[in-house]
Amino acid sequence: MTGTETSRVRWLLVFWLFVLSAVSYLDRVNISIAGGAIAEAYHLSDVQLGKVFSAMLVGYALFQTVAGRLADRFGPRRVLAAGVAWWGIFTALTAMVPAHIAGALLIFMLVRFLLGSGESVIYPSANQFISRWIPTAERGIANGWIFAGVGAGAGLTPLLITHIMLRYGWRSSFWVCACVGFLAAGVWYLIARDAPAQHEKVSVSELNLIRSGLTYSPSNAQTRALVPWRSVLKSKEVWAVTLSYFCYGYVAWIFFSWFYLYLAKVRGLELKTSALYTMLPFLAMLVCCLGGGAVSDRLTKWKGARVGRCAFAAGAIVIAGMFIAFGSQVESARLASVVLAGGAGALYLSQSSFWSVTADIGGASSGSISGFMNMGNQIGAALTAIVTPWLASQFSWTTSFLVASSLCLLGAASWLIVDPTRQITPVNTVKDQLQTTS
Repeated sequence: MTGTETSRVRWLLVFWLFVLSAVSYLDRVNISIAGGAIAEAYHLSDVQLGKVFSAMLVGYALFQTVAGRLADRFGPRRVLAAGVAWWGIFTALTAMVPAHIAGALLIFMLVRFLLGSGESVIYPSANQFISRWIPTAERGIANGWIFAGVGAGAGLTPLLITHIMLRYGWRSSFWVCACVGFLAAGVWYLIARDAPAQHEKVSVSELNLIRSGLTYSPSNAQTRALVPWRSVLKSKEVWAVTLSYFCYGYVAWIFFSWFYLYLAKVRGLELKTSALYTMLPFLAMLVCCLGGGAVSDRLTKWKGARVGRCAFAAGAIVIAGMFIAFGSQVESARLASVVLAGGAGALYLSQSSFWSVTADIGGASSGSISGFMNMGNQIGAALTAIVTPWLASQFSWTTSFLVASSLCLLGAASWLIVDPTRQITPVNTVKDQLQTTS
């Protein structure tokens, strides 16, 4: 631990979580860009390709609560480093499925399922880090940076993967993504620690600042007891944010899974132009994650968490639904891309609220609680990977976007019943411990 000079180690680690977040989306969105080439090489239909997309999301969803519990018990440093290495291996294996092999669809689905299970650690671990390292007043902007990595990774993916595909083939793009992941995991393991007091570069003043703003003390054995699952399942706040994040995931993954192919096949943009316009939603996500986190923190300081976290998130999601509904009706392909990108950006204004609230109410169990919430998100994401092309084939792509717009209203309404000051861990854990010992 350093002396009198104030350090800012927590922000270095937040930045590296931004990098890991970007890598995670690079590794999960790359297949949507390479999807056309893979479908052609293995003779897969759009519906079959949707099953491949969904396999990753199902693995990601099923292991969310497990990943969160692992982060709570073993800390974000080791769990996150191991998870990134795991998903790097299965990113590489995606490129190794032999051509003309029987059962290619099932093999792709298995590999992507296992990749998703590894990626499940990223955000529950990050939220456990937030609960240990970031004062409550800074959690909006910290989460904004972490989830800006979503926009950065997904935004860079179309140009990077398209460039590599055109020059070296689609398989090479997965090898590159795997190498980037291994490098990022190694750096994180070297520079991260599970608690501020364990980091030799954290100054006394930074440590005191962090401790003064935490909702629980990492050194307090009583508050470090993990909240029982029955207490989680009794919380209306947990169910409300989970329902809202389900709707959020359904809407967001239209952009991650289908937007590139939508612009190319439905709107008629050629390959390079589609890649360029596919960047717009993700750049909007990047900017709005940062802006939304900062605004949420300011509103929270000014008007309290009910306004700064809940009302702000609800309003942003409503605006996203309006943009998406309008964008689906626009005739110009380029204008539609811009308007729909506005919808993606508005959606991501609310991103930091989900994770700030679960860190606040979860305390020592924030990894488990945010993992449960994120499971809802990924169920929505897996659903859209299959339902969106089905709606498009049965009705129209406009219908697919209007369904997403309607879910935005449900997701916004869910925030209205959340009380972000109602902590689960400090109250319910003590009660359960007393009941156990009596």
